[in-house]
Amino acid sequence: MKRSASANIVMHSKGEAQLIFSLAVADKAHAEERLSVRLNEEEIACREVFDQHGTRLHVVEVGIGRVHVTYDVDVVGHTELEQCDEIDQIRYLRQSRYCESDQLGPTARDRFEGLSGLVLLNAVRDWVHQQLHYVPGSSRSADGAIQAYIARQGVCRDFAHLAIALLRSLDVPARLASTYAPGLSPMDFHAVAEAFIDGRWVVVDPTGRAPRQTMMRIATGRDAADIAWLTAIGAPVTFGSLAVTAEADVIPADDHRELVTLGQ
Repeated sequence: MKRSASANIVMHSKGEAQLIFSLAVADKAHAEERLSVRLNEEEIACREVFDQHGTRLHVVEVGIGRVHVTYDVDVVGHTELEQCDEIDQIRYLRQSRYCESDQLGPTARDRFEGLSGLVLLNAVRDWVHQQLHYVPGSSRSADGAIQAYIARQGVCRDFAHLAIALLRSLDVPARLASTYAPGLSPMDFHAVAEAFIDGRWVVVDPTGRAPRQTMMRIATGRDAADIAWLTAIGAPVTFGSLAVTAEADVIPADDHRELVTLGQ
């Protein structure tokens, strides 16, 4: 499968700031990519730092003015992600900022008692899909799984946070991944859950809005706090515009009961 993606971002910095972008695909070995950062139309250098699971961050120092970032990538194939080591077993079973698994434990045990393995995974995915309504712009940056559960609506990260919290409370390691997702509508960055089952990480997308087979991993972590596409340190930065595209030469039908891996 051949896939491509792009991100075009405009923002304005009101002073000296450090900007950290999470835009690049994790699987650099299979990618041809171009990243450009401009301040007031002048190209500026950025440096790459690495987070866990192949996440690549690009750090740039800017001053006052218009910041324009473009990223384009072409991908052929993908690399399987590493297996779940002991640290992952600990990290991705713990409660985190947006995935309040401790509080949701009684709800999870009541609704999914006696289920395990693939049956449990599908039951959690289907329940979240049925309970939440996808409403663009409906959630706030501080909202987590509990708020999504109460409001019964959200965007992709809210669906994923609720699924992750429920799985963790049932002793299934689960985490969040940001992706480029060909076939997604409306187009944007797309957040999905991953669960460790049958010896591998598999994609869980309760929104069902894009085929999992086409997705390209960007970042991976405990929840949205770990996969933010932008972190700004220093002077205030005002957001201008964001345009994301993602395409594939084949857009397959996705049976969400099948195990699909995202790769690195």
